[in-house]
Amino acid sequence: MLCTLGLLGGAALLALHDSVRPADPPSAAAMDSTSPSPAASFAPLADPSRVRVSVPGFFSWAMLDRRTGAIVGSRNLTATSDTMSMVKVWLASDYLTHTNPRPDQAMLADLRRMIVDSDNDVATRVFGLNGGISTIERMVSVCHLTESAPNYKENRWSPTIVSARDVVRLGQCIATGVAAGPQWTPWLLTQMRQVRGEGDFGPRLAFPAAQRTQIAIKNGWFLRPEDRQWHMACLAVAPRWVMSVLLRYPQNLGVGYGEKACRQVATQLFGTTASASPAP
Repeated sequence: MLCTLGLLGGAALLALHDSVRPADPPSAAAMDSTSPSPAASFAPLADPSRVRVSVPGFFSWAMLDRRTGAIVGSRNLTATSDTMSMVKVWLASDYLTHTNPRPDQAMLADLRRMIVDSDNDVATRVFGLNGGISTIERMVSVCHLTESAPNYKENRWSPTIVSARDVVRLGQCIATGVAAGPQWTPWLLTQMRQVRGEGDFGPRLAFPAAQRTQIAIKNGWFLRPEDRQWHMACLAVAPRWVMSVLLRYPQNLGVGYGEKACRQVATQLFGTTASASPAP
């Protein structure tokens, strides 16, 4: 899925993010209605100042505390990049609420394959069934995203434009049932927890195996020929938080470089190891 990067925010640079800022307060619709007020007293889930990930290119991250709705992240958490396969969780949500709330078993199997195995052919078909660009416009509207947009130059799902801040808002929109509704949200989160194969990387691998089963994910990754850079988007949704990482970096570093960077954000943020970590 090719796109021009003229719409993507920010020039490539060496990004070393050793400080964070709180984001603007999220809208009420993007927060769990059962969550306490942001004014309630809660101990911080993690120490954002720990995140010191160096990437020779574009790098941005954000975390939403699901208890309060507060968002922290890198100083450029509003800068934009692209989703690649990460947007497939929205495509499934929109199909199950807007396009066909009563899918047959064959279609459910296709949607599962789109999430769990990141099937691109299914995603392209669902994107069309959802109305093409209009499905991304609904994502922006329904989930109250402020930096995100369809890529109008490329009528495709892969180059959908997002910020790290909007990705955690999207994750919360999915987790609270706003995106897929009460009928389909448990099913969708189950598929995200079962992501496997080459798409299984990122923040949840910073946690012990027993805790990974609680973390729903969807990642995007693609070596774009037009700029010869790896583009990567990581989304992780846990019971108490949502995390996102966006990357663009030189092709010679390989896909594993970005996968490690996504994992390192969680490792540093939460002080995790493969054998011991706080509950997600």
